Amino acid sequence: MSVTTQGRTAAARRLRVRVFGLVQGVGFRPFAHRRAIALGLAGWVMNTPQGVAIEVEGPSDELAAFLDAIRNGPPAGALVTAVDVVEAAPSGQPGFAILASEAGGARQARIPVDLAPCADCLAELADPAGRRWRYPFINCTACGPRFSLIEDMPYDRARTSMRGFAMCADCRAEYEDPSSRRFHAEPNACPACGPRLALLDAHGAVIASEDAAFKLAAAALAGGSVVAVKGVGGFHLACDARSGAAVARLRERKRRPGKPFAVMFPSLEALRGHCRPTVEEEALLTGRERPIVLVRRRGEGLAAAVAPRNPLIGALLPYSPLHVLLMAELGFPVVATSGNVSDEPIATDEADAVERLGAVADLFLTHDRPIVRPVEDSVVRIVGGRPLMLRRARGFAPGPISAEGLAAGVMAVGGHLKTTVAMTTDDGVVLWPHIGDLETIGARAAHARAAADIGRLCAVRPRRVACDAHPDYATRRQAERGAPRVEVQHHLAHVAACLAENGAGPPALGVAWDGAGLGADGTLWGGEFLRLGPDGWRRVAHMRPFPLPGGAAAIREPRRAAIGLLFAAFGEAALSMDGLAPVASFTPAQRRTLGAMLARGVNTPVTSSAGRLFDAVAALTGLRQHAEYEGQAACELEWSADGWPARRPYEIPIAPGPDAQDLRLDWRPALEAILADIRAGAQPGAVSSALHAGLAAAIVAVAERVGEPRVALTGGCFQNARLAEAAVAGLRSAGFEPLWHQHVPPGDGGLALGQAVWAAWTMAEETATCA
Repeated sequence: MSVTTQGRTAAARRLRVRVFGLVQGVGFRPFAHRRAIALGLAGWVMNTPQGVAIEVEGPSDELAAFLDAIRNGPPAGALVTAVDVVEAAPSGQPGFAILASEAGGARQARIPVDLAPCADCLAELADPAGRRWRYPFINCTACGPRFSLIEDMPYDRARTSMRGFAMCADCRAEYEDPSSRRFHAEPNACPACGPRLALLDAHGAVIASEDAAFKLAAAALAGGSVVAVKGVGGFHLACDARSGAAVARLRERKRRPGKPFAVMFPSLEALRGHCRPTVEEEALLTGRERPIVLVRRRGEGLAAAVAPRNPLIGALLPYSPLHVLLMAELGFPVVATSGNVSDEPIATDEADAVERLGAVADLFLTHDRPIVRPVEDSVVRIVGGRPLMLRRARGFAPGPISAEGLAAGVMAVGGHLKTTVAMTTDDGVVLWPHIGDLETIGARAAHARAAADIGRLCAVRPRRVACDAHPDYATRRQAERGAPRVEVQHHLAHVAACLAENGAGPPALGVAWDGAGLGADGTLWGGEFLRLGPDGWRRVAHMRPFPLPGGAAAIREPRRAAIGLLFAAFGEAALSMDGLAPVASFTPAQRRTLGAMLARGVNTPVTSSAGRLFDAVAALTGLRQHAEYEGQAACELEWSADGWPARRPYEIPIAPGPDAQDLRLDWRPALEAILADIRAGAQPGAVSSALHAGLAAAIVAVAERVGEPRVALTGGCFQNARLAEAAVAGLRSAGFEPLWHQHVPPGDGGLALGQAVWAAWTMAEETATCA
């Protein structure tokens, strides 16, 4: 065959192309089809378990232009990681087609994520002349739900929860029209053939449908009611964020006394009226992922109970057409918190929601498009001028973390709190969305489903299962079934996660500071410096340990951490320091009991935790003696430093530990300075400012002792922007290369990644040794 182009005859070539990466659910096949047709090329394209397969035939120049478009100009949302090209025999067949997907073979295709509506869909949503005017399930190849409705891969309508909705003639015509942006848009639908909206009462009875459901739900919210709204990945509980009474009612019903609520705003302009977002924060708020973003609040327009004593608001913009329409109807901000109670998983279907949330919500705004799996909202804040992921979920997960040279087939089951699961594949690590704390039977069941789901969608049978070393974690017990178990120490997993997401590996110094994790010596670690090298890892420094009277009770009562800190420094005299807020908060009888516990070592585990140190100082300054949610005291200590200039750092010197190779950061000089400042009337913010500066200086001092050029900052304490930014600046000034998190949470939400990576590294080393 030959092809005539511009007056010359060019011999036709045929190429067999394989495209790998995030190339399904993002309009890649229609994109390839349009480019081929525009260039006058023949052939076909289809989804496969590995990605996208293409055969394309034509002159060499046009083939080169086609490959350039595939590599360098793919559709928005696609991520091409590799393109394999081999020559094939020309067939001479004309035309270019989209073929049915191939389902067999090893699976490598990346799983697409849920995305917010694109500008074209939003314009169509608002067009009264269009057939999708005010249709809450509008989407196209550039936007809409993906992961939350996928049942299996390759990504085709027949393998999604949309398979129960037969397309009408108009939608089918769009689906088959190469010029339409809905060409092979798998969730394609319209009011004639797609999902429908309904409003239910607290008992599950339908009281309105379609547009009337919007209007009644909006009226109920304006009147102070709590409405459960079915979003992309599950239900939200919503109420008027301006109304103190409505927010208080939701807090009481949800049993969430103080933890901040997220707030959804109708528009960026409305958000600016209540908050002061930076340019970087606005880019996140309006991006395709639409996460919750922590921004500075302004004015008094929101109820104080939305985020008590908190200068930040977890703000988000509407991320689905349903939310766009509802918020336009309302015109005011609403609380948008997870549709659950206490530590339960988020509700995803109507029957479950009514059963579990019937005593919380007055009404349910819902629809009949099934949600295949729960997906929470992602939460992000800006730290050090770039995003820091606090909760990785909708819009980002299960997008993989790129990593080379990993052994595939390692499944990691995470920790006990804020947990998720992960799986190593041939081109990285698939990290599942946030699951949550495994405090309830329902949460543990959700975790088990996720572990099964990740293996099925990735089509990988685990060769090993990585878990935390803590014997009482539910995840550890789950890892005892099936493939051989690999235990990865808690803080080692934190460090490995930070290195992996930064595209790095050993050697490095890891600074892993958090609330607590089981240490290799059986004590509770949490203020650790770990050196990772080619031969493994070891602890090279840590915070000076102190006891926690009451054990887990100290997490709920920061005053107990303060008592333990004082006792470690001053002995029994600590319990007579009546002028200190945490001591005064206990009755004389309670103090005697605490003294006996501490003296005898009864229910007083020893910890090196930096998180508990923050708690203790928060209690000493009088900020908080009892915590209503995890991390509250440490957060309030961070916030108290707002507006306070950097003070002379408290001294936290390095002292030798029992092992000559194990250094200790001695917090006692800082504690003595803190007590002197408190007695002199210093404000909590002044104490907090000096403590943060002292801790950052101590990190630099240890780094200088250890001498590793690369330093990874990880663990829940580095969600603290003031600490993270001070440590990064100090390390850079001293000539080190600081690494910190961006795409993966520094807290326990990143443990699964670190477990998977460390176990895979270990497997690779074992393979190399055997070879």
